[in-house]
Amino acid sequence: MSEVIAVFVAVFLAELPDKTMLATLLMTARTRRPVHVWVGAVLAFGVQVTLAVAAGSLIKRLPETVVGIAVAVMFAVGGIAMLRGSAVDEEASPDGEQSAAALTARRVVGMAFGAILLAELGDLTQLTTAGMAARSDHALAVGFAAWLALAAVAGLAAFGGQALGARLPTRLIQRAAGVVFLALAVVAAITVIV
Repeated sequence: MSEVIAVFVAVFLAELPDKTMLATLLMTARTRRPVHVWVGAVLAFGVQVTLAVAAGSLIKRLPETVVGIAVAVMFAVGGIAMLRGSAVDEEASPDGEQSAAALTARRVVGMAFGAILLAELGDLTQLTTAGMAARSDHALAVGFAAWLALAAVAGLAAFGGQALGARLPTRLIQRAAGVVFLALAVVAAITVIV
């Protein structure tokens, strides 16, 4: 039981300042659908944790350069897409505000699932989970504790994002997210270079 608690605490604390929490918060603010964003994130975390537990030490052996380049490219593409607008923006109202009602639940869940899954591949929490699972006699318990921690952080972000979305225009949130994602791309690229 102490191993499960240690995994939960380690993953929870590692995920709090992570890009995935920020992405969840911003997606919720943009779509104004916290439950759907949270469900998509939790499903993505399920896949991510399953991969981490199944792959164990194999994930830890991936070259850091390959992971770093992939993360930098992913954030750059995400940042550019946010700044330019996405297909969702075509459903904007005349005043430029995106209609949250125009987004179907399935679309929001799918959008959150895809974004979070890509953001989490090779992430610190995935590597932490893989490492802990590789050293444990209870890999499934390690995976479950990691998944619960990730789901808890996503819940905090999703419901915090709802409050943010109620106060700020969607276009402003989208632009801010684009700038943040581009900054994360630059940081990831610098990490690869250095």
